[in-house]
Amino acid sequence: MTAVSTTSATQIRTSLYATPIGSLLLVASDKGLREISILNKNSEQDFSHDDTLDPYYDQIQEYFEGRREAFDLPLDPVGTDFQKAVWTAVSAIPYGQTVFYEDIARRIGSPLAMRAVGTALKMNPLWIVVPCHRVLPKSGGMGGYAGGVERKEWLLRHERAHA
Repeated sequence: MTAVSTTSATQIRTSLYATPIGSLLLVASDKGLREISILNKNSEQDFSHDDTLDPYYDQIQEYFEGRREAFDLPLDPVGTDFQKAVWTAVSAIPYGQTVFYEDIARRIGSPLAMRAVGTALKMNPLWIVVPCHRVLPKSGGMGGYAGGVERKEWLLRHERAHA
């Protein structure tokens, strides 16, 4: 399981990487990976490559190649204690499996906080590594996703194909 750091750092590094779902900007502090963003083509020229982030990308690339089911990375996302509790619970969802928002609410000890869980997942800055794509609404459908619903569907299909 990936743990979520509760401290923040000041030195920030960024690097851009190509993936099957678009160009990812990785943002890291000296404590760990802080954020993953999808960039559009117009933004890509603004970022250079920082090879100190390559170990983070290597694990993400292994995931996309179907050779990695879990991440072993130091993480340093910025969020509230509640958000971090949600993100830690989501990190425990096994590869290729899905759960409902209410399952996460129960796991963090707030069984009626399904909407708050959804909001925390929407704010998840590490949406591939902290696999919020594995959380679905009980009513059916995909729900929302920080990386876009089409990417959520892609990631779920990808995991089903490699599970």
